[in-house]
Amino acid sequence: MITVRRLTLTSLVALSALASPANASDAKGALGAAVKKVAGTTGNATLERVAHFDHQVTGVAATENGRVFVNFPRWSEDAPISVAEIKDGKPVPYPDAEWNRYRNAAPLSPADHFVCVQAMTADGKGNLWVIDPAAPNTEFIVPGGPKLVKIDLKTNKVVQTFAFGTDVAPQGSYLNDVRFSPDGRWAYMTDSGATGALVVVDLTTGKGRRLLEGDVSTMPDKSVKVVVDGVTLQQPDGRGVQFAADSISIDPKGEFLYWQPLTGKVLYRIATATLQDAGLSPEAVKAKVEKAADSQPNDGLWTDSSGRIFFSNLHDSAITTLEPDGKKTTLVADPRLRWPDTFAEGPDATLYVTNSAINDSPRFNAKGWKSTSFNLWKIVPKDKNLVATNPAFGK
Repeated sequence: MITVRRLTLTSLVALSALASPANASDAKGALGAAVKKVAGTTGNATLERVAHFDHQVTGVAATENGRVFVNFPRWSEDAPISVAEIKDGKPVPYPDAEWNRYRNAAPLSPADHFVCVQAMTADGKGNLWVIDPAAPNTEFIVPGGPKLVKIDLKTNKVVQTFAFGTDVAPQGSYLNDVRFSPDGRWAYMTDSGATGALVVVDLTTGKGRRLLEGDVSTMPDKSVKVVVDGVTLQQPDGRGVQFAADSISIDPKGEFLYWQPLTGKVLYRIATATLQDAGLSPEAVKAKVEKAADSQPNDGLWTDSSGRIFFSNLHDSAITTLEPDGKKTTLVADPRLRWPDTFAEGPDATLYVTNSAINDSPRFNAKGWKSTSFNLWKIVPKDKNLVATNPAFGK
């Protein structure tokens, strides 16, 4: 019998079609074309909380054998752990306590300690990669701190560190998230700092380059407002939200990189061959940027093996998708997703997402934290019986 455990992301999309007579003829059709915005969870999936945290969480990574990791940036506090593995629902410092011993009040060598970790990902090849912009409170970069760290998941040891100088991570930058080419040679990062950019690193040489710096595709769209709970998000001094290139993803074949400014309304893409060509001028690279789709503010992207792109939809506290045929759907909307942040895909295509509650932070609330609900979630189907008994699922 097909078990619920083997439900895939493609199956979740198919579930919507089979569960609704109107969509029964399209097993790969829209997840939530008729989803209504009501209190509580909507869509054809729901959330299962994996872990709750006392400190703000952003990144998540899941390995091919089921290990799950999260990270805690130093934004509004001197977090006691930067990178952790989830064991029995609790965060355990990873790869060890020493790498996590840096404190703002008692700084250590930034080259071999985590300073302010923003994101990470598992590459499916036995490694965990951690991106450290080394800018506590997203402000002054600790010199010698920006780096990409490779950890061997078998030995649980750091095996390589790619340190970035001011040519790649100048003051004012904030390296945000990372994706890798299928062959493992190239790393692609977004910079959501004062001047948005993409960063491309040749992992065989360790050389990194900033591309599309200050381009419209990497800079905030000042006409876009971030609206959460029906209220336009503003800082105490009245300024709105302005975040540059943030979310990033890569297609299954590694042919196109996707990204957008968090404060934006367009999803962009570019051929990875263009990014890899060091001989192209900045103008030539800019000319190759394409509009992939209309979008709205989001903090995370993920692309599954079918080419479906998942978005962390900030306005609706939701996870939405863009199908390869251009159709947009709602996977799940839930008020507990206080600023859905970052995705990771684990075994059997289990999708994880963090919520970082950025909108509830002191940055946007003069009286301090409005809520400190920081969680790691996984997405599960609503109709488990249908999944368990129907051979269309779990393959």
